[in-house]
Amino acid sequence: MYKTYDTEVAKRFTIYNSLFLDLPFHDIFRTGTLLPILGTACQKGFESGKTPREIIEGYFEEMMPNGTEDEKNDLLFQMIQYVERQVVLFDSIEDAAYEKINDLGGKGSAKALITRAESDHKKEDLIEKLKTFSVRLTLTAHPTQFYPGSVLGIITDLENAIRQDDLGQINLLLQQLGKTGFINREKPSPLEEAVSLIWYLENVFYQSISDIMFRLLTSLNQPLHTWENPGLLKVGFWPGGDRDGNPFVTHSTTVEVAEKLKKSVLRCYYRDIRKLRRRMTFSHVEEIIVKALKGIYSTLFEDKPVYKNKEELLDDLLQAREALIKYHNGLFLELLDEFILKVKIFGFHFGYMDMRQDSRKHDSLWEEIFKIKGIELAETEPEQIEQVLAIQSLPDLPYFKDEFHKEMLQSFGAIEKVQEANGEDVLHRYIISNCQSAKHLLEVFKLAQLTLGEGKQNLTLDVVPLFETIDDLAEAPEIMDWLYKLPVYKKHLASRGNKQTIMLGFSDGTKDGGYLKANWSILRAKEELTRVSKDNGIEVVFFDGRGGPPARGGGNMHNFYASLGEKVENSEIQVTIQGQTISANYGKQASCIYNFEQLLSAGLENHLYSDAERNLSQTQRDLIEELANLGYESYKDFKNHPKFVPYLEHVTPLKYFGKTNIGSRPLKRGKGEGLKFEDLRAIPFVGSWAQMKQNIPGYYGVGSAIEVMEKAGRTEELQKLYQDSLFFRTLLGNSMQSLNKCFYPATSYLKENKEYGGFWELMFEEYERSVQKLKEISQLDELMGDSKMIKTSIAIREKIVLPLITIQQYAIQTMLEEGKSKEVLQKLILRSMFGIINAARNAA
Repeated sequence: MYKTYDTEVAKRFTIYNSLFLDLPFHDIFRTGTLLPILGTACQKGFESGKTPREIIEGYFEEMMPNGTEDEKNDLLFQMIQYVERQVVLFDSIEDAAYEKINDLGGKGSAKALITRAESDHKKEDLIEKLKTFSVRLTLTAHPTQFYPGSVLGIITDLENAIRQDDLGQINLLLQQLGKTGFINREKPSPLEEAVSLIWYLENVFYQSISDIMFRLLTSLNQPLHTWENPGLLKVGFWPGGDRDGNPFVTHSTTVEVAEKLKKSVLRCYYRDIRKLRRRMTFSHVEEIIVKALKGIYSTLFEDKPVYKNKEELLDDLLQAREALIKYHNGLFLELLDEFILKVKIFGFHFGYMDMRQDSRKHDSLWEEIFKIKGIELAETEPEQIEQVLAIQSLPDLPYFKDEFHKEMLQSFGAIEKVQEANGEDVLHRYIISNCQSAKHLLEVFKLAQLTLGEGKQNLTLDVVPLFETIDDLAEAPEIMDWLYKLPVYKKHLASRGNKQTIMLGFSDGTKDGGYLKANWSILRAKEELTRVSKDNGIEVVFFDGRGGPPARGGGNMHNFYASLGEKVENSEIQVTIQGQTISANYGKQASCIYNFEQLLSAGLENHLYSDAERNLSQTQRDLIEELANLGYESYKDFKNHPKFVPYLEHVTPLKYFGKTNIGSRPLKRGKGEGLKFEDLRAIPFVGSWAQMKQNIPGYYGVGSAIEVMEKAGRTEELQKLYQDSLFFRTLLGNSMQSLNKCFYPATSYLKENKEYGGFWELMFEEYERSVQKLKEISQLDELMGDSKMIKTSIAIREKIVLPLITIQQYAIQTMLEEGKSKEVLQKLILRSMFGIINAARNAA
């Protein structure tokens, strides 16, 4: 595969990249000619110890000795634009070669899983597990995708042209790319974010999920129309329902997004049934298909809901199926069965929405409820819980003075409205972020009871706690055990099939406790929550809040889920994906099918094949626990450094994330002027370190922890753990990926800075220590030496954006040294962010 990658991607990029020089744009030849010279100057300059400012100023002295400041800055902006488009070209070339550089039928594919199960006489076990298993990928509204929709469309067309080696079309598309802006002039609204992501549902997931299901069930000789688990593969959808820190998401947004989802899936059905209509031309069948066609049309285009839910549509389709078998020997039956399965899979909801809000907002709402009712808030949590559960009715909206509290209550009304319009599947979970106690969960439960539950025997909503910090993860089992035993909540769970979903936050866990401690704490929390749930007769489902990079739970997710072992409940895999991870891993049918199958196989293999590599022994547990605690102490010391927050605020591009106009959410949760660590969102936090090419959350503490154990003569223990444990190997492998994306020479000028020099030295020392120690433990000559294709992709991408990294650091260095902010330098920092993020594909 590595040789194929070199031929199909690396060399092809070199060839197609030359097309830029012939584009009919002003100064493009000049820019394209000067850019490689700058790239070489950057590379040699950093090798010889020059600062970004020395590199850029030296470059101008040589290439533009008589140029004005404006002319020099104009050239830098032109180079930024040029590099942005080089990144797009490289993405398109890599995506076009996807089937050639990835073994789509190899290890981790559905085909390989079935073959292995058959040879091991586990086919029946596999079928039984498929009847209850599920993989749910939730598309979030988190803004890490820097390409506007217009650019994404060009990328899709460019990929297709590259597949066909159509130089004429590639040239035209590169011209279009050159004239198309890469920046949103204004922040998108939550509805616009939703529409952007619905594109992936219609154009990728609808076909990809269906394709996997058809092949899987057909290979296992399972009839499509009676398959009892159409939810085997699901897509969750957060835009329109995720209110955590986003005041722009309102109850009306939720209703609008749910309606958009419904219309989108009906549009897919309408296209499919028109094709089906061309084959179903027989008596007794044709009239039913025509009825269904007209019914979908009226529901979709005329706002006449002929079909109020999927069951009504399925009734007609199954009637047509009976007639097809009875009168026409089942001619074209497979086409009808495929459509029936699609309707069962996607219903009238398409994606599963979630509502989410921060626990502190619920605390505030309940305080006003008590105030209106003249109830003094009790001092202890048990007493407060009793107060909450004792409330029998809520005050009418006009009594509330806080507009946001009114909006929160109206949001519960929106849940009821969309469930009535699209079915319960569309929105049946409420997630409580920053959940720290049983009270936080019961506050939402009671609100739901008093709004959604009126006149109903059972509540049609699951209440989902999100445990994020290290302390919250440790306390989660005890909190849930208490709730499981609480009669009112126990009764609620019984009405929901005795199933409890619990969300765990990788992003904020890493931000709080560092890389090793966060990942180990989450695994331990899962094991304990599994035990507690089983003891109480509850099936627990884990929903992982992950981001793109390893620092936020990304990296190689497939190996992570394959390594969880027997102590973790494995009935479902649920995970968030966002921004670049959506477009990079699930943005095309080939990549979507590949990555979906990898996750599916990881979960199923964990169930079918239990072995020592997946299950940690007590000795291994003790070793990881010790390592995680050492790493935690190292990270805590670093996080508590007096320059930690000032560095983020005044040196990194953190404050510029809010100006990128890529998402509707504010930069931080709090409204105060000063930066507080606890209010800082994980995306700009991790993204800022990625911009600086320092990637602190992905490795800090790893090297220090290993060093302490090595000094105690325990190197061989760690090496054996790396060889024997898939979990530990995956953990360190993902950290290696973070380290491979670091480039400390770009910021080495900071070691001379009076205020931040010592802080930079701390980072750099831990970086060097982590690189060295990970090579020793993995016994690899180089980081990611066993993943050469990914390593090569990273290396090419980093080389492409090296001029952008240099330009950005030149601007930061100049402002730090001159002690003032120039508008043009700020603009250089902001504009260079886009290409750096896009090239990384999973940087935030």
